[in-house]
Amino acid sequence: MLNASYLLGVRSMSTAQYDTLDDAAVAQLARCALQRYPSLRDGELQLICRSENATFCVQARGQRYALRLHRGHYHCKAAIESELLWLDALREEGISVPEALYDGEGERVQTLSLPNGKQRHAVIFHWVAGEMPTHGIDPRAFEPLGQITARLHRHSQCWQKPAGFTRIRWDHASMIGAEGHWGHWREVAGLRPSDRALMDEAVARIGVEMAAFGTSPARYGLIHADLRLTNLLLHQGETRVIDFDDCGMGWYLHDLAAAISFEEHHPNAPAWIEHWLTGYEREAHLDDDDLAVIPALVMQRRIQMTAWVASHAQTQMAQSLGSDWMHHTVRLCRRYLEEQVLPVGR
Repeated sequence: MLNASYLLGVRSMSTAQYDTLDDAAVAQLARCALQRYPSLRDGELQLICRSENATFCVQARGQRYALRLHRGHYHCKAAIESELLWLDALREEGISVPEALYDGEGERVQTLSLPNGKQRHAVIFHWVAGEMPTHGIDPRAFEPLGQITARLHRHSQCWQKPAGFTRIRWDHASMIGAEGHWGHWREVAGLRPSDRALMDEAVARIGVEMAAFGTSPARYGLIHADLRLTNLLLHQGETRVIDFDDCGMGWYLHDLAAAISFEEHHPNAPAWIEHWLTGYEREAHLDDDDLAVIPALVMQRRIQMTAWVASHAQTQMAQSLGSDWMHHTVRLCRRYLEEQVLPVGR
């Protein structure tokens, strides 16, 4: 039975982008989801993180599972089911990705009702074991990331999507436009008028470059869209990919830009990109036009994450970035506009 005093006790937010339920409320929803699985009903729940969604570790009968509780205002049930279908197809190709559990009624996506009439969705996955690389390791760690990304892209280009398949679309407007999926970057705190003008100019130039690059099937298709080191696990020589929640239609090389999300200003960022490209070329070829558009894609992603920071200001990730993060964002925009080089590094 859902407790209305928990589930209606939300934090005040100016945007619908971030989940406003408090930790007690999401934990109670997660407990309700467990009741749909006979073998997990008495499982122990531990909140791992809250970012786009709330993620829990479930301990039950000596096994671990990952429970993902979706926020509202993002994916509908059909879109989540489509994500799971792509994961099924990737596993059939020998790519190690998460596998969702079926409940007692044969469903993989749970729909949970709130006292206010709204709904949230939840999925429970088998636990994926592995060590998560960090940005502090040898830049060569980006080579397996580039290589597994190329494998995903080759599969995407050949895979026949099932009838009714639907996923979010990532294009210039939906990433950094006024009605972007994660809000508008202009709402981030601390921007001066001159900063906004500079970023407006960068947004306009990126739009021109991406329009010229186009969305042919060789350049634009189903992508992971958040394939960072934090979504990569290394286990006994195998590279495993997790967290496909943002997967959708986008430019394939957006996955390169996403690989260095939040850290474009890091001194090692140029080496990260170099090694990512080395790994990618082991599986798929990039032509001169692909390479030429990378600066625009990297800057587009940084501005997209600026919108994310604005709409997710209460998350631990956003708060951990520090006061200099926006200073670096503006600096990289200026580099992109004035120097026509990769907008990364110091």
